[in-house]
Amino acid sequence: MNTIEVIELLAESDSSWRQAAQNAVHGAAVKIHNLRSLYVSDMEAVVADNKITRYRINAKISFLVDN
Repeated sequence: MNTIEVIELLAESDSSWRQAAQNAVHGAAVKIHNLRSLYVSDMEAVVADNKITRYRINAKISFLVDN
């Protein structure tokens, strides 16, 4: 029987929400193995001078727990 665990992460990028999601995956992969999925539950943008300067996401990442 496999066990899947889920963690919640905040990540950001100065170029896109897609890159923020990729940054979340890269950050999690440093300490966690067997990543399975990423669910973006919230997105936010920081605006300065009428331009988006930072893209932020709140994400849940699932991974297979080693037995």
